[in-house]
Amino acid sequence: MDLIDINDELREVAEVEMVIPRNPKVYLVRRNPFEIYIDMQFKRKYRLSKGVAQFVINLIGNEILHVNNNRGLPVSPEVQVLTTIRYLAKGAYGDDIAEHHGLSQPTLSIIVKRVVEAIAGHREEFIKFPENEELNTVKTEFYNIARCSAIVGAIDGTHVKIKCPGGENPDLFINRKGYYSLNVQVVSDAKGKIRYIVARWRGSAHDSRIWNECLLRHRFAKLMVYYLEIMGTYPCSRYLLTPLLHPKTDSENRYNRAHISTRNVVERLFGKWKNMFRCFFNGLHMKLETTKAAIVAVAIIYNIYMTGQLQNGDSSDEESDEENEIEDGYFQENMQGNLFRQQYIQRFFN
Repeated sequence: MDLIDINDELREVAEVEMVIPRNPKVYLVRRNPFEIYIDMQFKRKYRLSKGVAQFVINLIGNEILHVNNNRGLPVSPEVQVLTTIRYLAKGAYGDDIAEHHGLSQPTLSIIVKRVVEAIAGHREEFIKFPENEELNTVKTEFYNIARCSAIVGAIDGTHVKIKCPGGENPDLFINRKGYYSLNVQVVSDAKGKIRYIVARWRGSAHDSRIWNECLLRHRFAKLMVYYLEIMGTYPCSRYLLTPLLHPKTDSENRYNRAHISTRNVVERLFGKWKNMFRCFFNGLHMKLETTKAAIVAVAIIYNIYMTGQLQNGDSSDEESDEENEIEDGYFQENMQGNLFRQQYIQRFFN
C-alpha cells in the first residue's frame, strides 16, 4: 500500500462522515376547533361564537385559500382565520397559538398578516358612516339616550400599544404615557358600533390634529346641521360639541349631564372592544403596516359581532376604557366653537 492509496481511503472516510442524514419533515396534528369544542368552550377560546367565526371564514375564505401554494400540507381557511382570531383575542405568545393549531411560528406570522389584510379589505362594507335615512335613525337613537338633539356620533381616541416600529424617528410613536403606540380615532353610533376609524397616526399625535386631517371632518363642514359629541381633548366647534369645563347655569348643567350620558357610548365601545381582543392590552408585536391592518380587522370583526348581538336583543356592556378620563389641560376652546355650543344649549336645554 503506497501513500496515495492511504490518502484516498482517508478522503473516502471523511466524505462518509460529512454526510448528515436529513430529519424527516414532521406535520403537526391540526384539529378542527368547530368539531372538538362545544359552543361555550369555543367562545371562551376565541371570544366569538361559532356563527360569527364562520361568517368571517366565509367572507374571506377564497382570498386566503392557498397560503402555501398547495405544497406540503396546506392550511385550510378555517384554521387560518381561527388561528388569527385566537392570536388577537387572547393576546398570547405566538408559539403557544401556533402549537395549539398545529402550525410553526413562521407559518403563523404569514397567516396572521394574510388574514388581517384580507379582513381589512372589507372595511367599506362593514365600517361606514350613516347616510340619508339611516342618519336620521342614528340621530333619533342618540336623542333617546339623554335628549341631545341632532347628534349623529360620539368620537374619541384610544392608544393601541405596539412594538418599536424602527425606521426614522421611532420616538414619534411614543405617547404621553411613555410607550410606543398608534393613536386610533373612532366614531361610535348610539348602539356602540364603529362607524368611522382612523388607525394610522403615531402615538405622539394629538386627537385634534387627527380630526383636523381626517376625511370625516371635511364632510361635516358641509352638513351644517349635525353634531358629534366628543371628549374635551378635541376643539369645540360648530360640529363638535365638548362638555363645559365650568358650567354655571341650570341649562349648562343639564347640557353637561346629557353630554356625559350620550358620549358614554364610545367609552363603552372601547371597553367592550378591548375586552374582546386582549391584544390591545399586551400590545401588537407585528410590523407597522400589518398592525394598522390588524386594528381595522378587529374593528370589522367587532362590528360583525355587534350586529349579531343587536339582532338578538343583547346590548350588555363591558367596562369602559380607563384611558378616557377628562383632564382640564386638554380642553381646547375657541370663540366660534363656544358661540355655537352656547346657541345649542339655549336652543335645546333652556
